[in-house]
Amino acid sequence: MNGAGKTGLSELGGIQPFVQSVAEAIAAALKLEVEIVDQQLLRLGGTGRLRGVVGAKQERGFVNSHVLKTGKSYTVSNPGEHKLCRNCELRGHCFYTAGIFCPIIVDGRSIGLISLISFDQVQRETLLSKEGSFLDFTARMADLLGSKVSEHRVITDLEVTNGQMRTMINSIHEGIISVNRVGIINHLNRSAADILGLKADRMIGRPIGEVLPGSPLVEVLASGRELVEREVVHQIRRARVYLLSTAYPITIDGVVVGAVESFQRLEELQRMAFRLTSSELMPSFDDILGSSPAISQLREKARRVARGSSTVLLEGDSGTGKELFARAVHAESPRAGKQFVTINCSAIPDSLLESELFGYEEGAFTGARTGGKPGKFELANGGTIFLDEIGEMPLFLQAKLLRVLQERKIERVGGLKQIALDVRVIAATNRDLAQMVAAGEFRADLYYRLSVIPLFIPPLRERREDIPVLLNFLLEKYNRICPKEFSGFSPQVWALLMEYNWPGNVREMENVIEYACNLEVTGEISMDSLPQKIRQFYAASDISNLNKRLKLAAQEAEKKVLIEALESFGNNLQGKEKIACSLGISRATLYRKLKEFGVGLKYEKQSRE
Repeated sequence: MNGAGKTGLSELGGIQPFVQSVAEAIAAALKLEVEIVDQQLLRLGGTGRLRGVVGAKQERGFVNSHVLKTGKSYTVSNPGEHKLCRNCELRGHCFYTAGIFCPIIVDGRSIGLISLISFDQVQRETLLSKEGSFLDFTARMADLLGSKVSEHRVITDLEVTNGQMRTMINSIHEGIISVNRVGIINHLNRSAADILGLKADRMIGRPIGEVLPGSPLVEVLASGRELVEREVVHQIRRARVYLLSTAYPITIDGVVVGAVESFQRLEELQRMAFRLTSSELMPSFDDILGSSPAISQLREKARRVARGSSTVLLEGDSGTGKELFARAVHAESPRAGKQFVTINCSAIPDSLLESELFGYEEGAFTGARTGGKPGKFELANGGTIFLDEIGEMPLFLQAKLLRVLQERKIERVGGLKQIALDVRVIAATNRDLAQMVAAGEFRADLYYRLSVIPLFIPPLRERREDIPVLLNFLLEKYNRICPKEFSGFSPQVWALLMEYNWPGNVREMENVIEYACNLEVTGEISMDSLPQKIRQFYAASDISNLNKRLKLAAQEAEKKVLIEALESFGNNLQGKEKIACSLGISRATLYRKLKEFGVGLKYEKQSRE
């Protein structure tokens, strides 16, 4: 923003020393007294007897105000008698004998004026006799001041822009270094100094090739071509710094006049890439379905556990939702905003599992990538790591994992440096670790370290109350995904799915519903759309008598309704007529059902008694 919109110090005030020097130059050239004021009538320049009032505001200034308002030069030959002086208290006694007043115009607006003043008759005659040349000279000086103000505006704007750019560049997490045409470092931001571990004042003014040998800036200056996402290694004292760097030339009229490089730690980018590619919506405990006492108590216990940082061991059959609980613990913990890293210990060969967990250094083994690679523990630093199928971890790695849990430090494969960790560990298994400890298949010390807070997730067969809500939730989910509009399950299918033992738990249930939703062609899930395994269970088990059992259950419910009706309306003729009417059946049907259920005679006997 330029000074036009400022309050307080005026634009002329911003160049006050220059204003005073112009006043003195005019006075020396014209042999007259000079006064220069801004648009608030503040004296910024003065000579002779006016020098002593520089910095003070004019008390009257009727002529000055008129010139500032009109933007036109004005000459007053008889101060105190002029029409502009009619309201002045010094009218007729003015100590000025004559004056020439010239506005200072910038962008069509008066920002001040120059006054040539005479204080005696000799000066008055000189001023009035040379009015034209004096006006011309003063106008040129006014233009000079206007140009200086415009220049000051530009400089001020550039300083503001430069300050904004520096602030923006320093706020960027990427390191930024710029060099001039001969490779001398002329700027770097805070992040660059932090990433490289060097002090900015020891880098600026030095050749880039001397400070950072092998810098891509050297190549860009020589070739004039950009380099995008190049892996760069710098040896900074005893440590190696691995960067992913991009460098661009700075050209003016096709000539390279400098170059700029931006870079990030390769390790940080790897961690960021892992977060982005593995990020999922973190479920909370409210997203874990089920109202059975077992799942409700477990959910509340896990919610309390989530608030801390203690290691958690999740036990339970395959498919019960151990990872769902692990994610919910992370999502409702103080680490919720950090990364959640998972690794399945049974899905990675033993020979690779160590480097996956703890990372490796460059050259640690044949095929090791340049710069090495952070392991899952490093990627999870500050957050949570979920070690699934921990019971499958080989014994030689169990010892190293135990040391990591105890010391909260890791050492990459092939590395010598220990890396401090702040990671919450959640482990999970579908095996009986206590039994494995007894059999010598799992380290007892690691087992106790992992099972600080054990949480057992019960299988579906032990919480059948949760089956209906899970079935309905999964049907609604795959209605959206397929997309379909199934209204529900047929009575036969519903009874079958409620009876089934679900050895694969929630994972198996989800597979069954997804399969059925893809194959079903009617408006509800029927027996024909179920997987073969479920239909075989129906055919091979007692569930084949399901229809008969359903009929018996319906009859029992109907019998109960009739007994309650007889108790309410009575067993006499009038009572039975009311019962038949309320149930919407004939009296003959009612008598048949009473006889079928063996309740009519009992109540008739009671009524006769």
